[in-house]
Amino acid sequence: METSLESASQIQIGDQLADPTEIRQLLQELIDPDRILIRPIERIAFASDASCYRLIPRAVIQPKTAEEIKHLFLFSHEHEIPLVFRAGGTSLSGQAITDGILVDIGRYWRNVRVEKNGQTIRVQPGLIGQQANNELRLYGRKIGPDPASIASCRMGGILSNNSSGMCCGVVQNAYHTLSSLTFILPSGTQIDTADLNADNIFHLLEPQLCKTLLKLKTKIEGNTALATRIRSKYKTKNTTGYSLNAFLDFDRAIDIFSHLIIGSEGTLAFIAEAVLKTVPDYPLKSTSLLLFPDLYAACSAIGAFTAAGAAALEVMDRASLRSVESQPGIMPYLKELPDAAAGLLVEFQAPNEAQRRDFEISATAVVATLTLQRPAEFTSDPVEQAKLWKIRKGMFPSVGAVRAAGTTALMEDIAIPVDRLAEAATDLRALFSKHGYDNAIIFGHAKDGNLHFVLTQGFNTEFEIGRYREFMDDVVEMVVGKYDGALKAEHGTGRNMAPFVETEWGPDAYRIMQELKAVTDPHNLLNPGVIVNADPLAHVSDLKQMPVVEPEVDKCIECGFCEHSCPSRDLTLTPRQRIVVRREMQRLKDSDAPDATYAALDCDFPYMALDTCAADGLCATDCPVQIDTGKLTKRFRTMRHSPMAAKIAETAARNFALAEFGARFALAAGHLIESTFGPNSMTAITRQFDRVSRKLFDAAFWKWSYPMPKPRRGKLPVQPREGADAVYYPACISRIMGALPGESEEPSNMQALLNIAGRAKIHLHIPRDLAGHCCGVPFSSKGFDAANNIAVNHTIESFYRWSDSGRLPILIDTSPCTYGLKTCRPQLTPENQQKFDKLRILDSVEYAQSTILPKLPIVRKLPSVALHPVCSASKMGIATKLTALAQSCSEEVVVPMEAGCCAFAGDRGFLHPELTASATQSEAAELESRPQDGYFSSSRTCEIGMTRATGKLYRSYLHLLDFASRP
Repeated sequence: METSLESASQIQIGDQLADPTEIRQLLQELIDPDRILIRPIERIAFASDASCYRLIPRAVIQPKTAEEIKHLFLFSHEHEIPLVFRAGGTSLSGQAITDGILVDIGRYWRNVRVEKNGQTIRVQPGLIGQQANNELRLYGRKIGPDPASIASCRMGGILSNNSSGMCCGVVQNAYHTLSSLTFILPSGTQIDTADLNADNIFHLLEPQLCKTLLKLKTKIEGNTALATRIRSKYKTKNTTGYSLNAFLDFDRAIDIFSHLIIGSEGTLAFIAEAVLKTVPDYPLKSTSLLLFPDLYAACSAIGAFTAAGAAALEVMDRASLRSVESQPGIMPYLKELPDAAAGLLVEFQAPNEAQRRDFEISATAVVATLTLQRPAEFTSDPVEQAKLWKIRKGMFPSVGAVRAAGTTALMEDIAIPVDRLAEAATDLRALFSKHGYDNAIIFGHAKDGNLHFVLTQGFNTEFEIGRYREFMDDVVEMVVGKYDGALKAEHGTGRNMAPFVETEWGPDAYRIMQELKAVTDPHNLLNPGVIVNADPLAHVSDLKQMPVVEPEVDKCIECGFCEHSCPSRDLTLTPRQRIVVRREMQRLKDSDAPDATYAALDCDFPYMALDTCAADGLCATDCPVQIDTGKLTKRFRTMRHSPMAAKIAETAARNFALAEFGARFALAAGHLIESTFGPNSMTAITRQFDRVSRKLFDAAFWKWSYPMPKPRRGKLPVQPREGADAVYYPACISRIMGALPGESEEPSNMQALLNIAGRAKIHLHIPRDLAGHCCGVPFSSKGFDAANNIAVNHTIESFYRWSDSGRLPILIDTSPCTYGLKTCRPQLTPENQQKFDKLRILDSVEYAQSTILPKLPIVRKLPSVALHPVCSASKMGIATKLTALAQSCSEEVVVPMEAGCCAFAGDRGFLHPELTASATQSEAAELESRPQDGYFSSSRTCEIGMTRATGKLYRSYLHLLDFASRP
């Protein structure tokens, strides 16, 4: 707890800096230059958050320590440069952008520790909310805030916006569950409020701030009308302005200020760490989507369900239900609802079965009084519950996905007295009609009187901007003037409501907010313009334009939900950032004269956006509208290939048997060279090849690095088709690669599968003419579409022949290859599509789990094993089957919480090993403290990547089954 800025005092005081290079030069003595990002592609990648606003920072800094944060504060003051902290950038209100210095906290500030047997949890601001809950799961606890974006948003945003969500209401939000806070003021003062002397130290180091806080407390308490208004407004959700209830809830300056920081949107201090009290995560839930004749009827049921003990009540108008009714897995009867219908998602949560039954009785009594479109059906099945919550959580992005190209999606949230909710919703729909927002939707947390509305809007013309401004004026008049509600219920004030804070709160409260900001940040450099903003048109300034680019990404709303699962997130760009940069390139290209910025982006885009994209498609699984930026990456890779390169790839596809032989020969030659000239000889040779290849062909070359597998030895174990139960197709990677260093040559993956099948008395047919067949993934991942088409058509033709016209199922021992062939139908000829439709292509994981394991005698188990579920297994929905197989063969199975794509991506781990190293670092760190007796996966290249990352030998899960069933 000290003020420590003297070490940075040598920085020259000067005028406001505009040149990013000069910023880097001045800061690089204090912060590692590698963490000072000034290239155009880096700055533009961070220019957008999930809001409708956009500002390009002069530099993006990624600090690691509190001392570096203090240096940045001083630098900001001396050079009059605004400073803004960003954790996840999922903000919907423009709180995480700046044209000054953007401080990226999401990269390094991710520590978490459960304390007091799960009663509290210590978190840093870069930690994702769901990661905190994952740590608490074993204790049956969770953090109080439960925003819909909890799988993507970070604790810094949850704290700074005082986020709430579906169930937490106003009693379990960040403000009310805060135990202690470590913060750093713009002056450089750092305080941990858990220190018993924190208040005394606060007074000692910040006397003027403490004096002002206590003066403002006295002023509020002496203004009966204002004190009454504050107490009243915080009985419901309200995040407009600063948390003025802190002045009434606490007496000590340190307690007042720490709670003012909650919900301050990064305008008062930097949150370095927080300790939160946790809440029970009740295991038993009962959920139903009730469908009403109209919105008024749905809202009228809220009081009864609240009294019955409902934990969540989510209201949805017909337009919002319509926005998701065509999505996969959504109940078909939603399409049959009349135009006036509305839904109410009701969930009860109980700690035990007795309580659950009581809730069920209460819910039944309430339902009996209602008129519904369909009979109520409450479910306790987690799968069915997930489907219901998918409807509610998918509404915002669904509207965004179907918007017109060139427009953006906006979501606002207001709070209205619950007894006037239906009336307010009706008024809101009238405003939509008045201003031409015909596709707008309404949904929200009805239990708290919290309505969200989503509309799509373009900002490319003055007319469109004017329409939005007039609409927002009417919304403010309705919410504040008619209903005395809150303009912001849970998303933070942001740029879009900052001009209206005084309108909602009145001049007395607003002057207190102004004085608070001024005494804490006297130079107004910490996230200026957010919360306190004198510009009445701030909400229509710095608006984000959305140029039309590729169809794959035009529907992206830049929400950032995809970022956590992206393997390159800590190395180059995330899927959202790829799209942001791509849009900027198009924006510049559409201008009269593309400038040097375009040239810089065009130069850096190939490596930052294309070469280091694993193209694994996991971004689509996290994206609410299933955008797969990997497809865009592959298309750009296709465009980069010369006609000669495409011809070479096609030749390789037609002569793949020769390619197999060449790969085995290369592995053998490499190991021979290493054994002759030393263990680093091949590494040095391939690095030279890489330099030459990049210079001559602008392409990377394979790097030899440990562990490199030996070539497969011996003949393929051919098995006849007569009496076969299935066809076994060993993927080309199994046919090429043998054992890793330190791994036994026998049995091979193929032999291990034959061993367990034999013990289960299952006969597998291995064809004689396997050589030359490929799943096409090595070609499709590089954008060689024609070569991929050749490969998959050849393989599917053979599959049809080998399987006796589809009579026998075909199992594949490498999950990425299985996925590639299961999804190859669009690349097939019409004739081969007919053959494909008769085939049953299975991953060996699913065949082993469903067919082999029930007949397999398990005679021994390993004490504990770690699994790495590959991304293709996750996309095929068989990762749980892999876990089930491992559980049958071991006492304990560990799937790291940070398990994700290893980014080996076929051969990308050989071309760009830095990508794999970055992608696996969190998973490897998690495993480091928990040694296991075995490490397994279902893809040879992924096993290589994880062996590199952890130093532990990863093998196919087939070896685990073989070991466990060996007589």
